[in-house]
Amino acid sequence: MTTYCTQCTDSQMRQQGGGYLPIENYGLIGNMRTCALVGMDGSVDFMCWPEFDSPSVFCRLLDKDKGGHFSIHPAPHLSCTTKQQYLPSSNILQTRYIHEDGVVDVVDFFPRPRSAKVIFKGPKQGAYREMTSVREELKQWLVRRVECIRGHLELNVEIFPAFEYATEPHTTTILQDQDLPQSSQSKTVTFHSKNVKLQLDVTIDRADDDLDNVSSPVVRFHKVLRPGMLGDGVVARIELAEGQAVSFVLRNDIPNHVTENITSSVLDSQQHSTQTYWANWISKSQYKGRWREVVSRSLMILKLMTYEPTGAIIAAPTFSIPEDIGGVRNWDYRYSWVRDSSFTIYILLRLGFTEEADAYMNFISERFVKSRVADGGLPIMFTIRGETDIPERELTHLDGYRGSKPVRIGNGAASHQQFDIYGELMDGIYLYNKYGKPIHWDLWCSVRKMLDYVLTILNQPDMSIWEVRNNKQNFTYSKIMLWVAFDRGLRLADKRNFPCPNRQAWLRARDDLYEEIMEKGYNTEMECFIQSYESRDKLDSSILVAPLVFFIAPNDPRFTKTMDRIMRPPDKGGLTSTGLVYRYNTDLSEDGVGGREGAFSMCTFWLVEAMTRAAQHEPMYLQRAINLFENMLSFSNHLCMFSEEISRSGEQLGNTPQAFSHLALISAAFNLDRVAEKKGGGDR
Repeated sequence: MTTYCTQCTDSQMRQQGGGYLPIENYGLIGNMRTCALVGMDGSVDFMCWPEFDSPSVFCRLLDKDKGGHFSIHPAPHLSCTTKQQYLPSSNILQTRYIHEDGVVDVVDFFPRPRSAKVIFKGPKQGAYREMTSVREELKQWLVRRVECIRGHLELNVEIFPAFEYATEPHTTTILQDQDLPQSSQSKTVTFHSKNVKLQLDVTIDRADDDLDNVSSPVVRFHKVLRPGMLGDGVVARIELAEGQAVSFVLRNDIPNHVTENITSSVLDSQQHSTQTYWANWISKSQYKGRWREVVSRSLMILKLMTYEPTGAIIAAPTFSIPEDIGGVRNWDYRYSWVRDSSFTIYILLRLGFTEEADAYMNFISERFVKSRVADGGLPIMFTIRGETDIPERELTHLDGYRGSKPVRIGNGAASHQQFDIYGELMDGIYLYNKYGKPIHWDLWCSVRKMLDYVLTILNQPDMSIWEVRNNKQNFTYSKIMLWVAFDRGLRLADKRNFPCPNRQAWLRARDDLYEEIMEKGYNTEMECFIQSYESRDKLDSSILVAPLVFFIAPNDPRFTKTMDRIMRPPDKGGLTSTGLVYRYNTDLSEDGVGGREGAFSMCTFWLVEAMTRAAQHEPMYLQRAINLFENMLSFSNHLCMFSEEISRSGEQLGNTPQAFSHLALISAAFNLDRVAEKKGGGDR
C-alpha cells in the first residue's frame, strides 16, 4: 500500500490551509456503526457518535476552533517525517512519526469481533432490532495505541469533544489525579453532556517486559478550556522510550455502572480479532485483476460505510465538506440513496460478497414495499434505519471547512422528484435476481405496482440524478433510466415467467421512450446527446451510463461521438480537463445552487468504463481507457481513497470517502480487466 510522507510539524501542516488539513490528508476507520477520520497529523477531526447520522463529537474538519478533536502528535518543536498506511488487509490505520531521536507508531481502529455475523434484521415497533450470532461482544470503542519503536519521542495528547454538533455544553472530570499507571483502574477521564456520556480509558504497557531498566511512562492529564469550546478538554504530554506503549480508549460511560477495566492484553486481543476479521472478509473477494490492491481497498472502504443492523450503505460518512472551497455546495451525505442501488448490487454480487448484497437488497426491498409516498412514488433516499424524514438545516455557528458556508445537516433533496431512481432500482432488482437469489412473489407484485405508477409520470420533468434546485426539466438521463425500468421489468417477467397484466403498456412505454430520447435527447447539429430536452446545447456526463445499462451499443456512432465530445476540454465544448470529467459546465448550466465545483470522480470512472465497452468493437479505445484509469488513480489520496470531486488544482473536494466513487472505480476495473484479457464485455 502506498504511504503518504510529509516532513513538517502538526502546526505547519495546518497553517497552509488556514488551520485545516487538506481533505485528502485523512484515513477512515470504523465498525459498521460509525466511523472516524484520522488526519496525517494524528488528529481525529471527524466522528459522529454512536452512529453514522448521530451528532458529531469531533468535527474540527468543519470548524477549527469549535468543532472538537482528539489528537496525538509530536511536540511542536519536533520536525518529524510522517507516514500513514493501513495494516495489511485491514481497516486498522497506522500513523508513523519518524525523527532522528525516535520513531513512534499510532495505531487507530474500532474493534471488530472476528466471528460477528448478522443473521436477521427486521423492524420492531418502528425501529430496527438486531439479532447476531457472536462469540465476542462488539465493543463500541475508539482505540488509539501509541508505541515507541526506536529511541524516544515526546508527544502531546489533546482531547476536546464538542457534543451535538458543537452546541451542547459538557462537564469534564479527571478521575485520576495521580500519575498513571499507579492506579489499577483504566477509567481516567469522563466527558458528560446532556445526551452523551463518554469516558477515556488509559492503559500502559511495555513491549518487552524483560527490560528492567525501562520505566513506565507517565500520563498526567490537565483540564484546558479553549476559546469557542463549550466545555473543558484535557491535554497531556508524554515521553515514550523504545519498548513502551500507551493506549487511549474512548467509549460510552454509564454512570453508577461498573464498566470493564481495560488492560493491555484486552486491547491486544481486540486488535488481533479486528485484523483477523478484515483479513477474512477481504479474502472473499473474487477480483484477481491487475488493480487488485486498489479494488480491495475500495471494497473495504465500502464495507466501512455499511450500517450493519439494516444493511444500508451510506453515500459518504461525512457532511458539508465543500465541493468548492469557500462555496455553498455543502451537503450531508450520511444517508442511503436509491440511485446507488444498481451499482452496489452489481459490485457486491460480481465480486463475491453475497451476504452484503443480501442485506442491502433486503433493506432496499423493504423500503420498496413500505415507503411509497402518497401518489405511489418512492422517496429518493433513506436514513440508515429506513426513515424518510430528513429535514435540512444549517449549523450557522460553524465556520465550515476553510470558511465554506453554510454547514448543512439533513438533506433537502429527500423531497425531490428524481425519476431516474426507478431505473436504477429495477436494474438492481434484475441483477440480484440474475446473480444473487430469485426474487419472491411479493416483491414482483410491488414491482408491477411501481411500474404501473411510472406509466403515469413518463411525460413529467424532474430534478434527476444531480438534484438540481431550480426548475425541473426533462433530463435525458432520467428518460434513459425510465426506459431501463420498463426494460428490466419486461426482462424479469420473461425470465421468471411472472404474470404481467400490463405487459403491452410497459412495452409501448419502453419503445416510445427510446424513440423520444433519440429524437429529443440528441442534438444532430452538435452530434451528441444533450443534458435535457430543454437544454439542447448543454452537455452532461451522466449520458456515459447509457451503454453500461445497455440502452445503446457502446460503439453506436451517436454514443461514440458524444463520448469523444465529452473528452474535449471545457474551453472546446467538452467536460474533461487533465483527464478528469465534470458533471456539466456550471458556467453554462444553471442548477439553482450557484458556485463552482470540481471534477466528479465517479464520472471519470464512468468514462473509463464506457470507453472499455466501446473497445470491444473499436480497439483504439482500450489503451485510452487504461491510460485514463491510471491517470485517475493518481488523484487518489495516500490510502487509495476518493472523495466526491477533484479540484482544478488537483486536491480532493466534497464528502469523503464517497461510495459512488469507489463503486464506479471497482466497476471500471472489473470490466477493463475483462476486455483487456479478451473475456468479453460487460454482463448486465
